[in-house]
Amino acid sequence: MSEQKPVQWASKIGFVMAAAGSAIGLGAIWKFPYVAGTNGGGAFFLIFVLFTILLGYPLLVGEFIFGRRNQTNAIDAYKKEAPRSAWFLTGWIGVAACFLVLSFYSVIGGWILLYIVKTASGSLSGLSQAQYGSLFASIIQNPVQTLAAQLVFMVLTVIVVARGVQKGIERVSAVMMPILFLLFILLVLRSLTLNGAMEGVKFLLVPHFGDLTPESILFALGQAFFTLTLGVSVMVTYSSYLPKTQNIPRSAASIVLMNIIVTLLAGLAIFPAVFSFGFQPNEGPTLLFTVLPAVFEQLPFGTLFFIGFLVAFLFAALTSAFSMVEIIVATIGKGDEKKRKKLSWTSGLLIFLVGIPCCLSYGVLSDVHLFGKTFFDIADFTVSNVLMPSGALLISLFIPLKISKSELLAEMRNGSNAGKAFFYTWFYLLRFIVPLAIIIVFLNLIGILSF
Repeated sequence: MSEQKPVQWASKIGFVMAAAGSAIGLGAIWKFPYVAGTNGGGAFFLIFVLFTILLGYPLLVGEFIFGRRNQTNAIDAYKKEAPRSAWFLTGWIGVAACFLVLSFYSVIGGWILLYIVKTASGSLSGLSQAQYGSLFASIIQNPVQTLAAQLVFMVLTVIVVARGVQKGIERVSAVMMPILFLLFILLVLRSLTLNGAMEGVKFLLVPHFGDLTPESILFALGQAFFTLTLGVSVMVTYSSYLPKTQNIPRSAASIVLMNIIVTLLAGLAIFPAVFSFGFQPNEGPTLLFTVLPAVFEQLPFGTLFFIGFLVAFLFAALTSAFSMVEIIVATIGKGDEKKRKKLSWTSGLLIFLVGIPCCLSYGVLSDVHLFGKTFFDIADFTVSNVLMPSGALLISLFIPLKISKSELLAEMRNGSNAGKAFFYTWFYLLRFIVPLAIIIVFLNLIGILSF
């Protein structure tokens, strides 16, 4: 019996698009605008960019090197590098985090789908901001609609993952990501033509450091790590499909740059329009669902622009969801492509079932609380405050401790001409600065460290 050919990306650009799709998700488009809006705007964005480059980039390069070096799923990669140790649990942390993320991530994906349908049907036209808030509340409290939309989101995700790395994830990401960029550029151009738009531009791009608080700096640090899908071994899995000819430092730089650009475009699409019509940028997590419809309602052809925004939002959510299902399938299937379809559908069904309490947290289960939190909040807190920072810390410690400098340098130089100065800068950032930053974020998130 011939040995099964290892799965690989069909092209270098295909990998970059897929990995960028994983990184550019709800964190960049949904979370960033409201976090920036409540934490100082331009100063927050500047700190976020600096942290993304100085901390997120080194960890991303590390995950790429580790994944490509071992050419297997994350758990087996840890076992290869550190046999007879408990380091493989780091991979399981990533699998658990992805599973749990999608249990509530798919709920938000369902909301996006519902808003696309309702916007296209005209149900969101002619309402006041207060009415948009009431409409959003009524939508997320409807168990039948939200569960059906959540299921559709998971089905769309599984259909792509079940088709495989090349024919599914890579091919669809290569279409979705350019469209996402194009839609955002059109939205930004429209937003910047509004009267008073420059106030929104200044809010996003002109830093007023007096607006920064220690807490907002920590938020920017956490945002830098988690918008790149770091700490859950997704990038370890994606890079395991890389050929040795891929230039890892350049690919990681492309993904970091694309993530920053989309985050910037999201801000430039939202804040100028919000300021132009006199709304506040600090509305919180519901900004995209309650304020933006009211903003677009006042634009000529606003419905079309809002649908475009929602489609871009959906593409970002789906490409991130692909990567999370992929790490589960890759781990359980151990590279056996014959099992891919069955495992994809089974994983998708289980994620949907686990996500049902999250979906109902705003409706029939809204009064059910554990430790003072709804099921949705528990899933979000566990992933964002426990699993992701723990995984990121362990990965940043593991790579420089368990793989020698010479082997890391050799792996980095496969496909690139990285010099020793670049390598040692990266190595010491990863070994000392990144873990320290993660520990600070982690202690703040769990309430041990506060300012």
